[in-house]
Amino acid sequence: MSNVKLQKPIVGGGGKERFSNLELYRIICMMLIVAHHCVVNSELVSPEGPMSGNPTSVNTLILWAIGMWGKTGINCFLLITGYFMCTSSISLRKFIKLMLWIYIYKITIFAIFLFAGYETMNPVRIVELLSPVWGFNSNFTSCFIGFWLTIPFWNILIRNMTKRQHEVLLCLLICMYTILGSTPKFNVALNYVTWFGVIYLIASYIRLYPHPSMSNKKIWPVATLISIALALLSVIVMSYHVAPNKVTFFVSDSNKFFAVLVAISSFLWFKSMNVSYSKLINTIGASTFGVLLIHANSDAMRQWLWKDTVDCVGHYNLHPFQLVLYILSSVVIIFIVCTIIDIIRIKLIEKPFFRWYDKKPRFLRIQTLIK
Repeated sequence: MSNVKLQKPIVGGGGKERFSNLELYRIICMMLIVAHHCVVNSELVSPEGPMSGNPTSVNTLILWAIGMWGKTGINCFLLITGYFMCTSSISLRKFIKLMLWIYIYKITIFAIFLFAGYETMNPVRIVELLSPVWGFNSNFTSCFIGFWLTIPFWNILIRNMTKRQHEVLLCLLICMYTILGSTPKFNVALNYVTWFGVIYLIASYIRLYPHPSMSNKKIWPVATLISIALALLSVIVMSYHVAPNKVTFFVSDSNKFFAVLVAISSFLWFKSMNVSYSKLINTIGASTFGVLLIHANSDAMRQWLWKDTVDCVGHYNLHPFQLVLYILSSVVIIFIVCTIIDIIRIKLIEKPFFRWYDKKPRFLRIQTLIK
């Protein structure tokens, strides 16, 4: 028999207001993901790129310090998802909302770039456009959809395990994926759908088995800052000793040691923060997935945004202070613009659609896909 003990719910039903600490965390994490894409999707780190040619220069190290946190950000997002969804359930309404969100941006952005000459119309591209998933290797959206559909089964597992079984399973998975996966020369093939399950188990353990240490407001800020400092130090040291494409090894994928450590420690830090309800923060937080769907939409978007518009490579040789200012301002502007677009989508499309949908007979609105 499971010995699960639920802590006091954080999210109220019936329109009650949610505290904004994890929404603020969500916003910061998305900005880190945008910054990561600014570096890795702009040819800066390509074999012929300036960062590869100057691995120990001040500007290269600055860009890594800003843009090395993308995979960590993915872990942070999944921790938030797991923390809330492990005591919830998925429904047809939620699935429709997710699909509507994804397809609006897929089709609209494709049409815009087709008109602008960045996209081409061919059978493979059309199939890719119409398919809800396109491989489960590295495409975050596809992997998230696949994982999201397995959440009911993860919940069945965690609700029927004892606390001890949960701990043993986590130890086994973290050892296999993170400890061994962060050992040089030890090959661990990572599938994101599976890895999201590991993060989900971590988040559900935090939610279902709260311990006073998990809410310690002194430990986790320090732990977060130390883990960030060590991750940065690893990049600096490795810049002098390994190939340019290996310098971020310990945060290069979501299962790597510092990507996991920073995510968990920062999540516990923000979870324990006293950030009262803020309508602005929660409104922005609700659009962070939309920011991802827009700015990381396709190869055409990456070409237009990072290579042609922001032109990261062309600004590499700026004075370090100017480079920091340029990259950070670009990230903030992109985040703001994408957020505004998504808020408009919610008001003009999502809310009207679900006002119509919620009026349909109940048999057309299956509430729970599986408990």
